Amino acid sequence: MTSVSRVARASAFSIINIGLVLCVACGGGSTSSSAPGAAASSAPVSSGGAVQINGAGATFPYPIYSKWFAEYNRLHPDVKINYQSQGSGAGIQQLTSQTVFFGASDAPMTDEQLKSAPGPILHFPTVLGAVVPIYNVEGVSAPLKFTGTVLADIYLGKIKRWNDPALVKLNQGTTLPNSEITVVHRSEGSGTTYIFLDYLGKLSQEWKDKVGVKASVNWPVGVGGKGNEGVSGLVKQTPGSIGYVELIYAKQTNIPYGSVQNQAGEFVVADVNSVTAAASGALANMPTDFRVSITNAPGAGVYPISSFTWILLYENPSDKKLAGIMVDFMKWALADGQKFAPELGYATLPAALVQQEMDQLGRIKLQ
Repeated sequence: MTSVSRVARASAFSIINIGLVLCVACGGGSTSSSAPGAAASSAPVSSGGAVQINGAGATFPYPIYSKWFAEYNRLHPDVKINYQSQGSGAGIQQLTSQTVFFGASDAPMTDEQLKSAPGPILHFPTVLGAVVPIYNVEGVSAPLKFTGTVLADIYLGKIKRWNDPALVKLNQGTTLPNSEITVVHRSEGSGTTYIFLDYLGKLSQEWKDKVGVKASVNWPVGVGGKGNEGVSGLVKQTPGSIGYVELIYAKQTNIPYGSVQNQAGEFVVADVNSVTAAASGALANMPTDFRVSITNAPGAGVYPISSFTWILLYENPSDKKLAGIMVDFMKWALADGQKFAPELGYATLPAALVQQEMDQLGRIKLQ
């Protein structure tokens, strides 16, 4: 069996196993409607009058969203929120085509994407998370150190082996093998990719010029995995590999992940505190539509590949009943739901931001 075949076969088994653990409420399709936000999820799912609301999008917040939807269903047994973890690009596309009632994205929609939608779409930050560099390097147990420029050069294909001088210099005291680096990236449009590349683009002009900062790019090197699950599965099964996933996926799959140098020159490991530190200065420059980047944020103790993640809702949805339920859910998630974030590796939203979002929810037309 070739090395490529072994990787593919191992990846498939890993993706299946991880998917069985994580997938709790992946919803089916719905018929489309000509009105913004009007998915067929408005149809009752039982004779008792229960409703189902369909959404799709980012894999980055999938663990916390699954928890939230289950808890909200426990409080409101007549409401089932069905979420398909397909990637931010798919979530934006399905929301725009109105095949789901809400979308979810780790990258704010661009002006062009917003203009292509059939009605105004509002962004609501839900939690904060981190993207971490994961790796599978034989004989290495200590957490490796990375900089933005070194990560960019690895993904550009310029750094090809683990004992490259740039990596050796950062990781003095750790013996790195003379083995090739297998680069793993997302295969589909992804908000996790956008966050990672947003950081690389701020540290590497070459990356910004040659590849760009988008949710989907033409990768110079590497193999693709679908979703955080696919990337983590490939890395775990491929010796000598490196990838990037949301922090919770690294923790759940027990894959080593490295520290990353921040703007202050510190090498910081991602955790709730270092991600919260990245958001501490965000409120001062928070735009009214909440579309903001906090990668490579200034300050001590900041983990530099941090980001908000957003739920996307139409401002004037045609199904007012479902809109009222989603507004109620969002108020619960922004308040009581935040307590579930730290145990899953996410940072909670600043209280002042929560208040701004509560006000913004008032813009959704319920009549």
